[in-house]
Amino acid sequence: MEGFSIGQVARRAGVGVETVRFYEREGLLSEPTRRASGYRQYSLEAIKRIRFIKRAKLLGFSLKEILELLTLRVDAQTTCSQVKERAETKLVEVEQKIVELQHMRQALLQVASLCTGEGPASACPMLDALDQQEWFERIIHQKEGM
Repeated sequence: MEGFSIGQVARRAGVGVETVRFYEREGLLSEPTRRASGYRQYSLEAIKRIRFIKRAKLLGFSLKEILELLTLRVDAQTTCSQVKERAETKLVEVEQKIVELQHMRQALLQVASLCTGEGPASACPMLDALDQQEWFERIIHQKEGM
């Protein structure tokens, strides 16, 4: 078995050494064997697992959810439909975030349109609008009616 140092694993997986240590502490990576010198010795599997974690993060999965996916993978009782269910749940969450971000974008556009970019910040209509509860609630209610 070829062993890799923590630095080699980090480089090959495209993460920092502290990320590797963090994943170990969080249970996403098994604690590696140690050489006689005390240095960690990782397998190629550790590199593959970190790459899996990175890809899952790009899809929006939290580290807790990624740990669940990794656990499902090794559980002989798990079916593919259970994994698909996790992905569909994440998709619903992503779609909700998209809607929220679109609302946030509209509100920011409205706030930004109040400001000409001239004059002192103490007289900025954008900052004044953010101070006004009524204005903000009107923007939020417009958002909810979209």
